[in-house]
Amino acid sequence: MEGLKKFPPRPTGAGEMFQLFRDGEPRTRAALVATTGQSRSTVAARIDALCAVGLLAPSGEATSTGGRPPSTFAFVPDARIVLGVDLGATHARLAVTDLAGAVLAELEAPLAIADGPDAVLGWTAEAGEKLVVGAGRSLEDLAGVGIGLPGPVDHATGHPVNPPLMPGWDAVDVPAALSRRFRTPTALVDNDVNIMALGEHRTALPDERDLLFVKVATGIGAGLVMDGRLRRGAQGAAGDLGHVAVPGARDVPCRCGNVGCLEAIAGGQAIATALRAGGADVTTASDVVALVRGGDVAASQAVRQAGRDIGAVLAACVSLLNPSRIVIGGVLAEAGEHLVAGIREIVYQRSLPLATQHLRITASLTGAHAGVLGAGAMVTEQFLASASVDELVAQSSEQR
Repeated sequence: MEGLKKFPPRPTGAGEMFQLFRDGEPRTRAALVATTGQSRSTVAARIDALCAVGLLAPSGEATSTGGRPPSTFAFVPDARIVLGVDLGATHARLAVTDLAGAVLAELEAPLAIADGPDAVLGWTAEAGEKLVVGAGRSLEDLAGVGIGLPGPVDHATGHPVNPPLMPGWDAVDVPAALSRRFRTPTALVDNDVNIMALGEHRTALPDERDLLFVKVATGIGAGLVMDGRLRRGAQGAAGDLGHVAVPGARDVPCRCGNVGCLEAIAGGQAIATALRAGGADVTTASDVVALVRGGDVAASQAVRQAGRDIGAVLAACVSLLNPSRIVIGGVLAEAGEHLVAGIREIVYQRSLPLATQHLRITASLTGAHAGVLGAGAMVTEQFLASASVDELVAQSSEQR
């Protein structure tokens, strides 16, 4: 009926009620009654159910307005733990976090993704279990495992799809392998740049509704957050920036089979190859960063030019997507301002003033931790979703 004020829907189940606690603020039963519109007995029963599964616990007493002070209840982030895994072409980073994203233990090590799924996932399982134990927890506490891979991933299945940097990984059932090794039903897999975008957004920039995260390392990719949500595209291929043709680029062959791709022109390996041809002792993107930090002029100029080439592609993205912020991460972002300055130079030059009026282009705030934080957040968001919490409560009730 016209003229009637519309109110947002109120929480109806234990899972929905739990969402009110995810901000970390303690609440009383009376406050929940007022917020949800449910009876005191219903609220009390749901609080008891959430306490029984360990997600809530008494946290003290509220200020009394007369009589006995009411008890407060709060979210218990360490009720479970999450393992986040970020696999790159030549490295691995793992982190154990609680359900609020606080890092309890972390590990970084060299690891070649080209060694294949058996070797890489076997190492990941062994290192992950040691990390969990080192954090003083057990695999029984594990809510799930999240992993980012340096190649295209069908998010619906978690299977890599013809990943150029990952020979032997095509169509491998990574979720099943991880579930089996970690003895957990929840194993989520995504492209590494998507989890980096998620980690940056959830941890450092939660107020940015429209964000483009660009990873510049051996390869180049982008993760897209629009309207506060990670957008993967129809088959999970959104953000494959590295295989966009660079305007006016020379016909350099790319590992994907095409020529003139951004990765082949401005990726870490491409820069290292060009510098090595000039006599520099450099093999990897990390070597390039070391040269730049050491004041090498040729390396600094090469990274600056890579930024310009990346900026030429990003200028089109800015016109198409109109993000409020572009975040630059990955190994080459550690080379200081050279890369970001090159990107800014071209993006602001070629994009429309309306699209760049409030656009900020910055280096990642979470740095090397973005991937593991995003992998953990991917699992946590599923584990703490209303339907998942309701299922957890139902299972607990059946066992009692």
